[in-house]
Amino acid sequence: MFNKVIALIDEANNQDPNSEQFNGESVPKEYLYSQRMSGMLSRFNPDADELMQIAVRGQHIQRWKSPRSDFAMNKQGYHQWRSALYIFHASSVVALMQQAGYSDAEQNRVYDAVAKKNIKRNPDSQLVEDVASLVFIEHYMLGFANSKPDYDEQKWIGIIRRTWQKMSDDAHEFVLAGNITLPAPLVGLIHKALE
Repeated sequence: MFNKVIALIDEANNQDPNSEQFNGESVPKEYLYSQRMSGMLSRFNPDADELMQIAVRGQHIQRWKSPRSDFAMNKQGYHQWRSALYIFHASSVVALMQQAGYSDAEQNRVYDAVAKKNIKRNPDSQLVEDVASLVFIEHYMLGFANSKPDYDEQKWIGIIRRTWQKMSDDAHEFVLAGNITLPAPLVGLIHKALE
């Protein structure tokens, strides 16, 4: 069942019309993201059970089907988009789990984790959030910074602090122990934000 659902998630994410360069190849963006999520989980929490491996792999499943542009381009629209995404991703993963033969209880556990239900109180949701934050810092923060040349230092310090606040103490320790690669141009800013 596990191999089947992982293959289904990968198949879905391989349909991404958006691509990213990786090791000289053009790779579907969400497929690459899902691989990075699984890779980070195996580094951060190698003992995670198969349901959390599924949740982490499917965290962004087919994200391109729910674009930010479908919602108002303001703070309220952003929050509506995020909430809709959580439900879209969680429902999509659970539908694939159902195809693979997982029980309702197993589907519900993954749904809650992917939908980020009760972060800080639900260890599954917190684990997905931790892995997503670690992947963002290591792989996507620099690209995000480069896409926002109008953001000043204070704005960046706020973004870094908000990312940090979402993470658990275990994830903080993981970063501070040097277990992820910080984006070199932002290291000074990251240290400043965390002082």
